[in-house]
Parts: sequence; structure tokens; C-alpha cells
Amino acid sequence: MAPRTQPTIKQVSLEEHHRRTVSRIQKIQSHLSEAPRGIQLKDKVCIITGVGSLKGIGRATSLLFAHQGAKHLYLLDFSDENLPNLKSTIEQKYPDVKATVIQADAADDAAISGVCERALQEEGRLDVFFANAGIATASTIEHTPADVFNEVMRVNALSVYLAVKHASAAMKKTNSTRGKEFSGGSIILTASVAGIRSGAGSVDYSASKAAVNSMAKTAAWQLQRTDIRVNSICPGLIETGMTIGTFDYARQRGNDAKLGQLNPLGRFGVAEEIAQVALFLASDASSYVNGQNLAVDGGLTGSVPVVPGKFA
Repeated sequence: MAPRTQPTIKQVSLEEHHRRTVSRIQKIQSHLSEAPRGIQLKDKVCIITGVGSLKGIGRATSLLFAHQGAKHLYLLDFSDENLPNLKSTIEQKYPDVKATVIQADAADDAAISGVCERALQEEGRLDVFFANAGIATASTIEHTPADVFNEVMRVNALSVYLAVKHASAAMKKTNSTRGKEFSGGSIILTASVAGIRSGAGSVDYSASKAAVNSMAKTAAWQLQRTDIRVNSICPGLIETGMTIGTFDYARQRGNDAKLGQLNPLGRFGVAEEIAQVALFLASDASSYVNGQNLAVDGGLTGSVPVVPGKFA
């Protein structure tokens, strides 16, 4: 009896795959200009941090939430450089959506408690908090000073803790005059595949994102029976303002076709794809999803390394 041979997977060329990737990403990024308005977030009051980057997850999510009918968006960033543009963009495209932009440090206790209280005072409720603010480093252990480590933990982990603490307190409050009869809400945290596995970030960055993933699980249990859900999103390689250096370097060397080649989809992602997951978690469509770390990485963390072109 002849030995069984493992069939190989027929693959398109790297150039053809890259061409398809570019075309697909262009469609993803132009989706809102063609899609009809939605109602997934109708009447919901939302807070989003880390909205300043023009190519960032926070901005993409802000626009998607507005497209899906959010009532009022409170949008925060440490830098105020692009906040006026975001506000005007939302107001022009979605005049029925209130957009309040705030220059603030997402890791500042008073700022986060203040915006949650403001939402309660102005709208009588808080339904969604997307704790998206974060920073990244690329240093090795020996070249990471203690103060840098602490700053990464402050911005990436403390900001998430403050979001969970103050948002959950606000979400517990009811207001029958504003249509909120019971406690409830969705808290969404931006983590990373670096918080799941090694090899996706520096030690300080990875530790901070592992802390975010842990908080999603622990907070979900501490908030049990409140109908407040807490989940984290773990992006893989996404083209954003934070990662643009990697992308520019690859393109300068003519290696842009190889960006994201290690995951089974064989491509990188864009902010709009993470925004869609944030929308799912913010909406009632995810009403039974709680305490989860959702990897959105093209399948990168779904396997140990495999030989390209072979079955795992």
C-alpha cells in the first residue's frame, strides 16, 4: 500500500495576492460612503478614547458609531490636533449625531470620571465606553528604562482600569425618563495579540496589553448581574498611526506585499475592520458576549507556526 501524501494548497502568486489585498482594503475603507445608515446604536450614548489619529481605530470607530445612529459621542484624545476635524466630519455627515470632543489624558482619573458624569448630566445615561487609547514602544528589555515601562503601563493599563471603574458606575445608574429602566452597558477595551502571545511587541507593551485582557475577564465577573459587559479586542497587524513606521519602511524597500504574510489570510488589516468588531460589541447583537478577549488578527494566533502551503 502506497503511503498517503499530504496534499498541498494551491496558492496565487504573492503579487496577485497583494493586488487583491489592496483592492479589498480599498472597499473596506470606503464602505461607509456606500452603505445606508444603520440603527445598531440608536439612542445610545458612547464615550471613545484615543480618537486623534487620522488613520486610527478610534477615529474609524467614531465614524462607524455615528453611521449606526449613536445619539451622542464623547470623543477624547491626548492631543487636540485632529479633534476639530473629527467633530466637523461627524457633524457634516451625520447632523443628527451629537459629537463632543475633549482634549484629555485617558489615564487621568478626574478626566475619565468627569466625562462619565458629563454624559449622565447631559444625556441621563451611558451605554458604551470604548477604552481605545494607547501607546507603543519597540525597545528591548535592556533598553527599556523603568520610567518608560511605567508610562506604558499608565497609558495602556491604568487608562483601561479607570474606564472600567467610572464607566461601570455610570452604567449602573437608571433613568426612566431617558429610556433606561435597568442597569447595563458595554465596555470595550483595546488590547493586542501581544497580550495573548509573545512575538508581537516589546515587553512593556505586551505586559500592558496582557493586563488589559486580564481586566476584561476579571471586571466581567466583578460586574456580574449588572448587565454590564466587558470585552477586549486584540488586533493583529493593523495599519494605523501607531504602526505607520513599519508600513512606510516596508513600502520604501518594496516589501509591502509581505506585510501580514504570517497569518493565514496573508495580509494586514485596517482600522475600519477593528471598528466593525467594536460596533458588534457595543450593540445589542453581542448581548451574550462577556469577559472575552477577541483576537482580530487574520488568524495569526489561531495556530503554532506552519509551513506555508501545507496543511497544519
